[in-house]
Amino acid sequence: MDSLYNRVMLAGISQHIEQKLALLPNEPGSYQMKDETDKIIYVGKAKNLKNRVRSYFKQDHTGKTAELVSKIIDFDFIVTNSDKEAFLLENELIKNISLIIIFV
Repeated sequence: MDSLYNRVMLAGISQHIEQKLALLPNEPGSYQMKDETDKIIYVGKAKNLKNRVRSYFKQDHTGKTAELVSKIIDFDFIVTNSDKEAFLLENELIKNISLIIIFV
């Protein structure tokens, strides 16, 4: 997936994603990326949610990251009080999602 592909993907960011990006705070937290079936396909943490989440949609990517971004249709985020809390929340969310996948 070359940079031309990424530019096309970036140009095609949905209005929904653009509106949600505008709501992101400059605070720490966790974010959850979703595909077209509303399934969480990635969980991450950030010292600054606005900068981190926007980087997925506003920068060129290659390899696995480009593939991930191409599948993102929506995202959610949870603001935390600190980086440490964001780290703990990310781990807890990953554990919970893993349990759901195992039992589905």
